[in-house]
Amino acid sequence: MKGLFGTAYGLSVLGCLVLAGWALFTGGILDGEVAREVRTTSVYAAEELGIDERAAERIIGNRRLVVILQEPGADLRETCDDVQGAADDNVILLLSHDGDEYDTYGCAQLGDEDENLGDRVVADTVISNGVDSFVDDPLSALKVVAVNYDLLVRAGIVPDGARTISPSLPRYLIAGTAVAAVLVAASVAYLGARRAGRSAAERRERRDSAEDERTALSARSAVLAQEIIALDRRFHGRNAGKAERRYRSLAAEYADLVGDIADADEHDQVDSGLALRVESLIISCRELSDAQERKRKKRKRQRAKRG
Repeated sequence: MKGLFGTAYGLSVLGCLVLAGWALFTGGILDGEVAREVRTTSVYAAEELGIDERAAERIIGNRRLVVILQEPGADLRETCDDVQGAADDNVILLLSHDGDEYDTYGCAQLGDEDENLGDRVVADTVISNGVDSFVDDPLSALKVVAVNYDLLVRAGIVPDGARTISPSLPRYLIAGTAVAAVLVAASVAYLGARRAGRSAAERRERRDSAEDERTALSARSAVLAQEIIALDRRFHGRNAGKAERRYRSLAAEYADLVGDIADADEHDQVDSGLALRVESLIISCRELSDAQERKRKKRKRQRAKRG
Protein backbone atom coordinates (compact mmCIF):
# COMPACT_ATOMS: atom_id res chain seq x y z
CA MET A 1 0.00 0.00 0.00
CA LYS A 2 2.82 2.37 0.89
CA GLY A 3 4.53 1.58 -2.39
CA LEU A 4 1.32 2.33 -4.35
CA PHE A 5 0.78 5.80 -2.87
CA GLY A 6 4.46 6.57 -3.36
CA THR A 7 3.95 6.60 -7.13
CA ALA A 8 2.45 9.35 -9.30
CA TYR A 9 -0.43 7.06 -10.16
CA GLY A 10 -1.10 6.31 -6.51
CA LEU A 11 -1.04 9.99 -5.58
CA SER A 12 -3.47 10.71 -8.40
CA VAL A 13 -5.84 8.04 -7.13
CA LEU A 14 -5.54 9.38 -3.57
CA GLY A 15 -6.22 12.93 -4.77
CA CYS A 16 -9.26 11.74 -6.69
CA LEU A 17 -10.57 9.90 -3.63
CA VAL A 18 -10.14 13.01 -1.48
CA LEU A 19 -11.87 15.14 -4.10
CA ALA A 20 -14.69 12.64 -4.42
CA GLY A 21 -15.11 12.55 -0.65
CA TRP A 22 -15.23 16.35 -0.51
CA ALA A 23 -17.80 16.43 -3.33
CA LEU A 24 -20.00 13.87 -1.58
CA PHE A 25 -19.79 15.73 1.74
CA THR A 26 -20.47 19.21 0.35
CA GLY A 27 -23.12 17.77 -1.94
CA GLY A 28 -25.18 16.80 1.09
CA ILE A 29 -24.69 13.05 1.35
CA LEU A 30 -24.99 13.38 5.13
CA ASP A 31 -28.04 15.64 4.99
CA GLY A 32 -31.30 14.67 6.66
CA GLU A 33 -34.58 14.45 4.75
CA VAL A 34 -35.49 18.13 5.17
CA ALA A 35 -32.05 19.48 4.25
CA ARG A 36 -31.88 17.32 1.14
CA GLU A 37 -35.19 18.67 -0.11
CA VAL A 38 -34.65 22.37 0.61
CA ARG A 39 -31.35 22.33 -1.26
CA THR A 40 -33.34 22.29 -4.50
CA THR A 41 -36.89 23.37 -3.56
CA SER A 42 -38.52 26.28 -1.76
CA VAL A 43 -41.03 24.31 0.30
CA TYR A 44 -40.85 21.21 2.50
CA ALA A 45 -44.06 19.82 4.00
CA ALA A 46 -44.28 16.74 6.20
CA GLU A 47 -46.24 13.98 4.46
CA GLU A 48 -48.89 13.73 7.16
CA LEU A 49 -49.91 17.37 6.55
CA GLY A 50 -51.19 16.53 3.05
CA ILE A 51 -50.10 19.86 1.54
CA ASP A 52 -49.81 20.29 -2.24
CA GLU A 53 -46.10 21.12 -2.46
CA ARG A 54 -46.26 22.04 -6.15
CA ALA A 55 -48.93 24.65 -5.45
CA ALA A 56 -46.91 25.90 -2.47
CA GLU A 57 -43.77 26.24 -4.61
CA ARG A 58 -45.68 28.28 -7.17
CA ILE A 59 -46.68 30.71 -4.39
CA ILE A 60 -43.06 31.16 -3.25
CA GLY A 61 -41.82 31.43 -6.84
CA ASN A 62 -38.14 32.27 -7.24
CA ARG A 63 -37.84 34.30 -4.05
CA ARG A 64 -34.86 33.66 -1.80
CA LEU A 65 -37.28 32.15 0.67
CA VAL A 66 -37.66 28.63 2.05
CA VAL A 67 -40.67 27.52 4.12
CA ILE A 68 -40.62 24.28 6.12
CA LEU A 69 -43.94 22.97 7.46
CA GLN A 70 -43.45 20.31 10.11
CA GLU A 71 -45.89 18.10 11.97
CA PRO A 72 -47.31 19.39 15.29
CA GLY A 73 -44.84 19.13 18.15
CA ALA A 74 -41.74 19.03 15.93
CA ASP A 75 -38.52 20.52 17.29
CA LEU A 76 -38.15 23.52 14.97
CA ARG A 77 -34.84 24.62 16.48
CA GLU A 78 -33.35 21.21 15.71
CA THR A 79 -34.71 21.38 12.15
CA CYS A 80 -33.08 24.80 11.75
CA ASP A 81 -29.75 23.33 12.84
CA ASP A 82 -30.19 20.43 10.39
CA VAL A 83 -30.69 22.71 7.37
CA GLN A 84 -27.70 24.93 8.09
CA GLY A 85 -25.76 25.18 4.84
CA ALA A 86 -28.50 23.57 2.74
CA ALA A 87 -30.07 26.90 1.72
CA ASP A 88 -27.43 29.59 2.24
CA ASP A 89 -28.33 33.25 1.65
CA ASN A 90 -32.05 32.55 2.01
CA VAL A 91 -34.73 33.48 4.53
CA ILE A 92 -35.96 30.25 6.11
CA LEU A 93 -39.21 30.00 8.07
CA LEU A 94 -40.25 26.90 10.01
CA LEU A 95 -43.91 26.34 10.89
CA SER A 96 -45.87 23.72 12.77
CA HIS A 97 -49.41 23.62 14.17
CA ASP A 98 -49.71 24.50 17.82
CA GLY A 99 -53.40 24.41 18.69
CA ASP A 100 -55.22 27.25 16.93
CA GLU A 101 -52.02 29.04 15.89
CA TYR A 102 -48.64 28.32 14.36
CA ASP A 103 -45.46 27.58 16.22
CA THR A 104 -42.88 29.55 14.22
CA TYR A 105 -39.09 29.65 14.13
CA GLY A 106 -37.05 32.04 11.98
CA CYS A 107 -33.89 30.61 10.52
CA ALA A 108 -32.58 33.26 8.12
CA GLN A 109 -29.19 32.47 6.59
CA LEU A 110 -28.14 35.84 5.24
CA GLY A 111 -24.41 35.81 4.70
CA ASP A 112 -21.98 36.08 7.60
CA GLU A 113 -23.80 35.58 10.89
CA ASP A 114 -21.91 38.30 12.78
CA GLU A 115 -22.02 40.97 10.04
CA ASN A 116 -25.70 40.43 9.24
CA LEU A 117 -27.02 39.72 12.73
CA GLY A 118 -29.39 42.70 12.72
CA ASP A 119 -30.86 41.85 9.35
CA ARG A 120 -31.28 38.22 10.39
CA VAL A 121 -33.15 39.19 13.55
CA VAL A 122 -35.49 41.54 11.65
CA ALA A 123 -36.11 38.96 8.92
CA ASP A 124 -36.85 36.24 11.46
CA THR A 125 -39.28 38.54 13.27
CA VAL A 126 -41.18 39.96 10.29
CA ILE A 127 -41.41 36.93 8.00
CA SER A 128 -44.05 35.12 10.09
CA ASN A 129 -46.34 38.11 10.76
CA GLY A 130 -50.00 37.27 10.17
CA VAL A 131 -49.70 33.53 9.52
CA ASP A 132 -51.76 32.63 12.59
CA SER A 133 -54.88 33.89 10.80
CA PHE A 134 -54.61 30.97 8.37
CA VAL A 135 -53.91 27.96 10.56
CA ASP A 136 -56.42 25.86 8.62
CA ASP A 137 -55.24 27.10 5.21
CA PRO A 138 -51.46 26.58 4.82
CA LEU A 139 -51.40 27.85 1.22
CA SER A 140 -52.96 31.17 2.28
CA ALA A 141 -50.42 31.33 5.10
CA LEU A 142 -47.66 30.94 2.49
CA LYS A 143 -49.12 33.87 0.54
CA VAL A 144 -48.85 36.00 3.68
CA VAL A 145 -45.23 34.87 4.12
CA ALA A 146 -44.47 35.80 0.50
CA VAL A 147 -45.92 39.30 1.06
CA ASN A 148 -43.82 39.70 4.24
CA TYR A 149 -40.72 38.66 2.28
CA ASP A 150 -41.41 41.28 -0.40
CA LEU A 151 -41.73 43.92 2.33
CA LEU A 152 -38.32 42.88 3.67
CA VAL A 153 -36.82 43.21 0.19
CA ARG A 154 -38.28 46.69 -0.29
CA ALA A 155 -36.94 47.69 3.13
CA GLY A 156 -33.46 46.53 2.13
CA ILE A 157 -33.32 43.91 4.89
CA VAL A 158 -33.12 41.02 2.43
CA PRO A 159 -31.06 41.36 -0.76
CA ASP A 160 -33.13 41.52 -3.92
CA GLY A 161 -32.84 38.92 -6.66
CA ALA A 162 -33.93 35.40 -7.46
CA ARG A 163 -32.80 32.36 -5.56
CA THR A 164 -29.89 30.54 -7.16
CA ILE A 165 -30.11 26.84 -6.43
CA SER A 166 -26.81 25.02 -6.43
CA PRO A 167 -27.76 21.34 -6.51
CA SER A 168 -25.36 18.65 -5.47
CA LEU A 169 -25.00 17.29 -9.01
CA PRO A 170 -22.24 19.74 -10.10
CA ARG A 171 -20.14 18.69 -7.13
CA TYR A 172 -20.51 15.06 -8.12
CA LEU A 173 -19.52 16.05 -11.63
CA ILE A 174 -16.36 17.72 -10.34
CA ALA A 175 -15.40 14.46 -8.71
CA GLY A 176 -16.38 12.52 -11.84
CA THR A 177 -14.25 14.78 -14.03
CA ALA A 178 -11.23 14.27 -11.77
CA VAL A 179 -11.69 10.52 -11.64
CA ALA A 180 -12.04 10.51 -15.46
CA ALA A 181 -8.28 11.18 -15.65
CA VAL A 182 -7.86 7.69 -14.18
CA LEU A 183 -11.16 5.96 -15.04
CA VAL A 184 -12.66 6.63 -18.47
CA ALA A 185 -16.04 5.41 -17.24
CA ALA A 186 -16.44 8.62 -15.19
CA SER A 187 -16.88 10.62 -18.39
CA VAL A 188 -19.84 8.41 -19.33
CA ALA A 189 -21.45 9.10 -15.96
CA TYR A 190 -20.89 12.82 -16.48
CA LEU A 191 -22.63 12.87 -19.85
CA GLY A 192 -25.44 10.68 -18.60
CA ALA A 193 -26.04 12.94 -15.61
CA ARG A 194 -26.20 16.04 -17.82
CA ARG A 195 -28.70 14.38 -20.10
CA ALA A 196 -30.85 13.30 -17.17
CA GLY A 197 -30.87 16.81 -15.71
CA ARG A 198 -31.80 18.38 -19.04
CA SER A 199 -34.56 15.83 -19.57
CA ALA A 200 -35.95 16.48 -16.09
CA ALA A 201 -35.93 20.25 -16.70
CA GLU A 202 -37.72 19.82 -20.03
CA ARG A 203 -40.37 17.58 -18.44
CA ARG A 204 -41.00 20.10 -15.70
CA GLU A 205 -41.26 22.92 -18.23
CA ARG A 206 -43.76 20.89 -20.26
CA ARG A 207 -45.81 20.15 -17.12
CA ASP A 208 -45.89 23.82 -16.12
CA SER A 209 -46.80 24.86 -19.66
CA ALA A 210 -49.58 22.25 -19.79
CA GLU A 211 -50.94 23.47 -16.44
CA ASP A 212 -51.07 27.05 -17.73
CA GLU A 213 -52.87 25.92 -20.89
CA ARG A 214 -55.43 23.97 -18.86
CA THR A 215 -56.06 27.01 -16.66
CA ALA A 216 -56.54 29.26 -19.70
CA LEU A 217 -58.82 26.70 -21.34
CA SER A 218 -60.93 26.46 -18.18
CA ALA A 219 -61.31 30.24 -18.03
CA ARG A 220 -62.35 30.52 -21.67
CA SER A 221 -64.73 27.58 -21.27
CA ALA A 222 -66.47 29.49 -18.49
CA VAL A 223 -66.86 32.47 -20.84
CA LEU A 224 -68.34 30.17 -23.50
CA ALA A 225 -70.77 28.71 -20.97
CA GLN A 226 -72.02 32.23 -20.17
CA GLU A 227 -72.54 32.94 -23.87
CA ILE A 228 -74.55 29.71 -24.29
CA ILE A 229 -76.67 30.54 -21.24
CA ALA A 230 -77.39 34.02 -22.59
CA LEU A 231 -78.46 32.57 -25.94
CA ASP A 232 -80.61 29.96 -24.20
CA ARG A 233 -82.51 32.72 -22.39
CA ARG A 234 -83.05 34.49 -25.69
CA PHE A 235 -84.29 31.48 -27.67
CA HIS A 236 -85.95 29.39 -24.96
CA GLY A 237 -89.45 28.28 -26.07
CA ARG A 238 -89.28 29.95 -29.47
CA ASN A 239 -90.13 28.37 -32.81
CA ALA A 240 -87.33 26.81 -34.83
CA GLY A 241 -86.50 29.64 -37.21
CA LYS A 242 -83.12 30.05 -38.86
CA ALA A 243 -81.56 31.80 -35.84
CA GLU A 244 -83.09 29.26 -33.44
CA ARG A 245 -81.68 26.39 -35.50
CA ARG A 246 -78.28 28.06 -35.45
CA TYR A 247 -78.44 28.37 -31.66
CA ARG A 248 -79.34 24.69 -31.26
CA SER A 249 -76.41 23.76 -33.50
CA LEU A 250 -74.07 25.84 -31.31
CA ALA A 251 -75.50 24.24 -28.17
CA ALA A 252 -74.88 20.77 -29.61
CA GLU A 253 -71.30 21.71 -30.50
CA TYR A 254 -70.84 23.05 -26.96
CA ALA A 255 -72.09 19.76 -25.46
CA ASP A 256 -69.62 17.78 -27.59
CA LEU A 257 -66.82 20.18 -26.65
CA VAL A 258 -67.52 19.83 -22.91
CA GLY A 259 -67.24 16.05 -23.26
CA ASP A 260 -63.93 16.34 -25.13
CA ILE A 261 -62.52 18.71 -22.47
CA ALA A 262 -63.55 16.29 -19.71
CA ASP A 263 -61.83 13.40 -21.54
CA ALA A 264 -58.64 15.46 -21.95
CA ASP A 265 -58.61 16.33 -18.23
CA GLU A 266 -59.20 12.70 -17.27
CA HIS A 267 -56.20 11.57 -19.32
CA ASP A 268 -54.10 14.60 -18.25
CA GLN A 269 -53.71 15.73 -21.85
CA VAL A 270 -53.53 19.18 -23.41
CA ASP A 271 -55.00 19.60 -26.91
CA SER A 272 -54.49 22.99 -28.54
CA GLY A 273 -57.39 22.17 -30.84
CA LEU A 274 -59.77 22.39 -27.88
CA ALA A 275 -58.77 25.99 -27.25
CA LEU A 276 -59.37 26.83 -30.91
CA ARG A 277 -62.80 25.20 -30.78
CA VAL A 278 -63.68 27.17 -27.64
CA GLU A 279 -62.65 30.47 -29.25
CA SER A 280 -64.52 29.64 -32.44
CA LEU A 281 -67.71 28.87 -30.51
CA ILE A 282 -67.40 32.07 -28.46
CA ILE A 283 -67.12 34.10 -31.68
CA SER A 284 -70.09 32.28 -33.24
CA CYS A 285 -72.24 32.81 -30.12
CA ARG A 286 -71.40 36.50 -29.99
CA GLU A 287 -72.11 36.93 -33.71
CA LEU A 288 -75.52 35.27 -33.28
CA SER A 289 -76.26 37.34 -30.20
CA ASP A 290 -75.23 40.57 -31.96
CA ALA A 291 -77.36 39.70 -34.99
CA GLN A 292 -80.40 39.11 -32.79
CA GLU A 293 -79.75 42.33 -30.92
CA ARG A 294 -79.61 44.27 -34.20
CA LYS A 295 -82.91 42.68 -35.28
CA ARG A 296 -84.49 43.59 -31.96
CA LYS A 297 -83.39 47.23 -32.28
CA LYS A 298 -84.60 47.34 -35.89
CA ARG A 299 -88.05 46.06 -34.89
CA LYS A 300 -88.15 48.57 -32.07
CA ARG A 301 -87.40 51.44 -34.48
CA GLN A 302 -90.08 50.21 -36.91
CA ARG A 303 -92.68 50.05 -34.13
CA ALA A 304 -91.69 53.56 -33.08
CA LYS A 305 -92.23 54.86 -36.61
CA ARG A 306 -95.63 53.19 -36.90
CA GLY A 307 -96.60 54.57 -33.54
